[in-house]
Amino acid sequence: MLDVSQSHTMGDKLLIIQPSYYLSKTDRTVHRLRRRPVVPLTSCYLAALTPNDWDVTLVDEQLQPIDFDCRPDLVAITTWTLNSLRAFDIADEFRRRGVAVVIGGPHTCFHADEAGAHCNSVGLGEAESYWPQMLADARRGCLQPTYQAGKALSLAGLPLPRYDLLDMRRYGPFRTFVVVSSRGCPFRCEFCSERFLLGESYRCRPVAEVIAEVKHCRSRNILFGDSNFAGKRSHAMELMEALVPLKVRWSALWPSHLCSDTEFLDLAQRSGLLHVNIGLESIDSNTLAQMNKRFNKVDRYAELLANLRRRGISYSLNFVFGWEGESENAFPATLAFLQQHKVPAAYFNILTPVKGTPLYDRLRSQDRILNIQDIDRWPGQLCYIKPPYGTPQSLEHNVQELYRRFYSLPSMAARLPMPFTMSGIASWVINFSQRRMARAERSGNNFDGY
Repeated sequence: MLDVSQSHTMGDKLLIIQPSYYLSKTDRTVHRLRRRPVVPLTSCYLAALTPNDWDVTLVDEQLQPIDFDCRPDLVAITTWTLNSLRAFDIADEFRRRGVAVVIGGPHTCFHADEAGAHCNSVGLGEAESYWPQMLADARRGCLQPTYQAGKALSLAGLPLPRYDLLDMRRYGPFRTFVVVSSRGCPFRCEFCSERFLLGESYRCRPVAEVIAEVKHCRSRNILFGDSNFAGKRSHAMELMEALVPLKVRWSALWPSHLCSDTEFLDLAQRSGLLHVNIGLESIDSNTLAQMNKRFNKVDRYAELLANLRRRGISYSLNFVFGWEGESENAFPATLAFLQQHKVPAAYFNILTPVKGTPLYDRLRSQDRILNIQDIDRWPGQLCYIKPPYGTPQSLEHNVQELYRRFYSLPSMAARLPMPFTMSGIASWVINFSQRRMARAERSGNNFDGY
């Protein structure tokens, strides 16, 4: 292991790694792709925060192998829980070779001690406030065990991501770039950890700077990676108005109530909205109350979806199963609802107690969490709770069956519009992608981070 207290002067080669993940607990094969459509943001943004006197190399491990013999002076790894075990293995190998390693990302916020056992230093929270000091300390050979972000930062003046450091040929001809126009979320859903990761306050970037970044991507395909694209309606309206002349196709996630806002939807459509993801979570009002998601109004769902369909907007809905008071009838009832309203796409999730959330604390106090160390470590829809009905295995089976039935060819043909428009094509592309996963053993969502 490298002694981080040593006083020698470090060189200037920085290797930033976005790790892949292992296929399953029993299959430690690293997930690989020949190409992927979404260009990663985090590593490119971290490179942009790095002083110019560092020689920076980026590795997206899903697309390229890691050269452990490349002899960098410092390795920085960004981690989600899904890829944390792979990240730790990478860190251990570089440290075995005498290279200093720092780890940051969402996983470290609640698992700092675990990450610290595999690296020289752990970054906690937004990197802007500590990254320059961490690099300076690394050069002096005096990395601190942890670096903690300060209070919620202003989002003005963020640098443009270093996409020039990526081989864009690996991301396909119709690549999509992630742009963030805000951080945080104004809502307090019981199962969500977002506000603990990015601070209590919801903050927006200056619209002019967001537009500059959209132009910097030099692509017509933009995914706004905000937890809540329109947490501040006036900011979203200003941004969408500025998008109109750019003629981009953009996607985002926003809350259901905006789908009853005629002015908002009309501007979204005019500005190039291609697809929107909405967290309905349940079709039962009692379940929504437990989630602290009372702002989702079940009696208005039909109206909200009709407003999107009338404008030809492609959309997808998120659902969560396994809440107290829920029964197995939730699965056929949800499928019937989706088919009745010809919903283009949906994602079905098992209630998962993420560390740091009120849900985690409540279920742990009730001794209802299973395999606590495995939560979110593996891809696919896996059950980590004692469900209110049946067994964990039956809950997994019900979700898998819902995927298979919803994404069957007869269901797709009945629900989807003919692919004569870009939104229609988007809906078909999502369905075929989800159909492939639904037919696989590890059916479920793709949990790749940005």
